[in-house]
Amino acid sequence: MKKIKLFFVLAIFLITFLIVNRLVQPKYSTDLEEGSMTAAYYKEEKNHELIVLGDCEVYANISPMVMYEEQGITSYVRGNSQQMMWQSYFILEETLKYEKPEVVLLSIGGMKNSEENEAYNRLCIDQMKWSKQKLDIIKNSLTKDESFLSYVFPVLRYHDRITELKKEDFEYFFKTKQNTYNGFLINKGVKPVENLPAKRKLANYKFCDKCYEYLDKITNLCKENNIELILAKMPAAYPYWYNEYEEQITDYAKKNNLKYINFIDKTDEIGIDYKSDTYDAGLHLNLTGATKLSKYLAQVLKNESDRIKDYRQNEEINQIYSKKLEEYKEIIK
Repeated sequence: MKKIKLFFVLAIFLITFLIVNRLVQPKYSTDLEEGSMTAAYYKEEKNHELIVLGDCEVYANISPMVMYEEQGITSYVRGNSQQMMWQSYFILEETLKYEKPEVVLLSIGGMKNSEENEAYNRLCIDQMKWSKQKLDIIKNSLTKDESFLSYVFPVLRYHDRITELKKEDFEYFFKTKQNTYNGFLINKGVKPVENLPAKRKLANYKFCDKCYEYLDKITNLCKENNIELILAKMPAAYPYWYNEYEEQITDYAKKNNLKYINFIDKTDEIGIDYKSDTYDAGLHLNLTGATKLSKYLAQVLKNESDRIKDYRQNEEINQIYSKKLEEYKEIIK
C-alpha cells in the first residue's frame, strides 16, 4: 500500500513539474516572434527543393512565397536571430533527417558572429525537437553562465515567469503560433537609411577558426549528400561588409568550387531603395525589399542551377502552395 501511495505521489509531482516546466517556457507567439520559427518547420510538408540557412539576414530578406509564385521554387528558410555557423550546421544535419533538398543557400554574414549570446541561443534552441542535433547545438552554443540542464528543464531558467504568465502561455501551451510563411518573417515597417556611422578600421578581419570549421562541415555535408551549396551575402547598408571579408569568402568559394553571390553588389540591379525598402535603417529589408530580392534570387536560381525545378505544374505541390499564397496575400494586404 505504501508503495502505491509513493507511486501516486511521485506521479503527481512529475506531472505538476512537467506542466510548470512547459507553462513558464516562453511561447514566442506575440512577443519575440523569432523564437517560434524553429518549431514552425516541424509542421510543414517536407517537399523543399531549396533550404536557406543563416541568421536574421535570411528570415527577414527571403520570401519563399514570392519565389514559388515567380518561378515555382519550393523552399524553406531555417534561420534564427544571430544564428551561428555551428547552429546552421546542426540545423542542416537535422533537416536531412526529414528531407533532402537539391540546393542549400547559406548566408555567410554569420561568419562575423563568433561570440554566443544566451538570448539568441534561446530563440534558436528552445523550441527545437529533442534529437542528437539539439544536444550538439546546446553543447556548442552554451555561454559560460549557462547550464546544460536549463535547456533540458526550462523551469530552471524561467521559473520567475510563474508570476508573470500571460494569456498566450495558456493559449499556446500545446501548440505554436504561425508567425512566418515558410520561415519568412513579414515586416511592413519603413525606417529609411539616413546617417550611417563612419566605417572604422578593425583590429582583425579574419573569421574565427570555429566559423571556418563549421563552414567546412556544411560544405562537406552537402557534398556527401549530393546537394548543391550556394554561398550568399544578403544586401544590407549596415553593418559594413569589409573588403577583407569579401576576399575570404571569394577565396573559400573558389577553393571549394562553390557559387558565391554578393547581393550587396547587386543592390541597384535588384532595385532596392534604402529609403523605402528597409524597416531598421538598412540592417534588414522590409516586405517590399524582401519581395524584390526574392524575385531576383528566384530568377538567378532558375537560370544558374540545373537542380531547381518549377513545381507549379505539380498538382499536389501546387495545391499546398496555392493555399499558402492565398493566406500570405491576405496577410500582406
